[in-house]
Order: sequence, then structure tokens, then C-alpha cells
Amino acid sequence: MSDEYDVTIIGAGPVGLFAAFYAGMRNLKTLVLEALPRPGGQITALYPEKYIYDVGGFPAILGRDLVTELYKQAGQFGADFKFNERVESLEMLEPGHLKLTTTEAAYSSKTVIIAAGIGAFQPNRLNVAGAAELEGKGVSYVVREREKFLGRRLLVIGGGDTAVDWSLELRNWASEVTLIHRLDYFEAHQRSVIALYDSQVNVHTQNELVGISGKDAVERAVIRDNVTGDERTLDVDDILVCIGFRADLGPISQWGLNLEGRKVSVNRQAETSMPGVYAIGDIAYPQDGVSMNLIAYGFGQATLAVGHASHFIHPKERVTHGHSSQRKGMKYAPTPGSAQS
Repeated sequence: MSDEYDVTIIGAGPVGLFAAFYAGMRNLKTLVLEALPRPGGQITALYPEKYIYDVGGFPAILGRDLVTELYKQAGQFGADFKFNERVESLEMLEPGHLKLTTTEAAYSSKTVIIAAGIGAFQPNRLNVAGAAELEGKGVSYVVREREKFLGRRLLVIGGGDTAVDWSLELRNWASEVTLIHRLDYFEAHQRSVIALYDSQVNVHTQNELVGISGKDAVERAVIRDNVTGDERTLDVDDILVCIGFRADLGPISQWGLNLEGRKVSVNRQAETSMPGVYAIGDIAYPQDGVSMNLIAYGFGQATLAVGHASHFIHPKERVTHGHSSQRKGMKYAPTPGSAQS
């Protein structure tokens, strides 16, 4: 087993990366374990080309660019990153000494912060005629390159932020964008919904896809009006499906932590039921608070969890800390005369 770390962060998504940065700010020896081959978690795997709007300082930023900046920020203080290592088990040897076993090695850590997003995930796939046969031939669940939609007729399925945001973004590439949603309202941010209805996107609520056809690629989609029951056929070249994901906690469900469905229960201090173990981001379920699946919200949870982890290790240390402008030795410290936080 390797030398003991002060804190081990499970997950290198945006929230895990920010937690690694803030752990460095608290001068904690930090390890980050990530099951995927690169940082970014769900953003890198599913939304590298999607714009993100809810991060302070960026009116809009591509997912891949946000991950690049967060990874750069997280690495300032020498955190160790291990990719392609899924954590299989977590056990408490004694309070303040935890053992993590991955698919590659075993590690010792005084505290652990679980920032594993929604856990292992796969997109929910369409269960309609032609969907499976034409997947990868016009039917897609992830946008890797926006350019592939240039000049094409696109049908988007879904009613959340992902469906609405992609409809708005890809209207600048596709020759025509149609969005259908089975309900009569959208579950996206209100400002995005307003922009959607003000755009040239063809919007049809209370409609759903019932069939896809084409010889070697998508050519047509059959749409049903859920109010009248009428069906009509659209000529389309691509179908982008944004109907959520199947999440699975995987090994985390076997670690003896208190769970709430597919989430890890935490208190106001981001503490789980195991001493020295914290959970933040989408995977955390606050027992006496509100859960918001936003990157910005996760950043705040990261600072809270790191503060309590630092206090757990060093009881004389305060949970809260001074302003970031007080931290010396930062690789990207402001230049003299610039504004500081």
C-alpha cells in the first residue's frame, strides 16, 4: 500500500477537480481516483461540445474547455491523479485511516471525498422500431462533433436542459432543427426555454417518436401527437436522443454507507455515515437540505467537505479558512495590481 494521503477524492469530474484544488489550498496531500481514462467525468464522456452556462466567470464555456481549466487549477499543488482506476472497496481500518482498493492498487487515506457524479452511467436508449438498428447511423445519444450536423435536418428528443441547449446550439449548424417532447412543459432553465420559443427551432410538445426508418441511415421519423393520436412522418437525417441516463452506484452501494436511492446520504457538513468520509456533487443526498444538480452548487459543497476533512485531520484547524488571496505559492496567482478574491 502506498504512503498515506490526507484526502482521497473519488471522481475527477468538475466538482472532484475543484475539491482537489481546494484541498491543495488547505495544504492537504491529495489523491484523485478516476475510473475513466481522462478528467471531466460526465462532461468529457457525454458533453465535450456542449456549452455550460452556470459557472461563475464564464458567460458560456464549452465543456471540454471548462474541464481543461479545472484540471489545470487542480494540479497546482501537486495532487496525484490516477486514471483508469475504479474504486472497488472502501473500508475503515480505524478512525482516520481508510483503505481504498481499486482495480489496480490499494491506497491509504485519512479522509475520503466521494465526488462520483451519478456513478456509472449509460444513456437511456429509445425503445422504438428502428432505433437500435440505426444507432450510429443517424441515431445518436452524445454529440462529439457539432460539425457533423452541418446542413442536415435534425430531430431532437427530450425536454430537459440537454435537449433544449443542444437544440439552440445546433440550430447554427443544421439546416433545420425540430424538438419534440412528450410532456406539455420543459424541465430546462426558464431563460433557455424562452430562447427556444424565440428561435427558429420547430418545437412540438406532447409529441413522441414512435418509429425510425431508413435503408442504411436515418431517413424518416414517425411522430405521434399524444393529444389527438394522429401520426405524421418527418424527413430527417439525424436524431439526437436526450432522455436521461441510467445511473448505477456500482461498488459504492457495497461500502456500508447510508444511501437514499442511488445517492449517498450526507448531513449539513457533507459527512456520510462513515467517519472521515464525505460526499459532494450529484451523488450526495442532503438529509436536511436541498440537492441541486448544478456544477456551481457542487463547487460550494467541495469547499465545505474539504474544510471539514481538514478539521477532521487537524482538530485545531478551523473548518472555514481565509480568503484565497491569502494563499501563497499559487502557480496562477494574480499579477500585482490585479483584483483578488
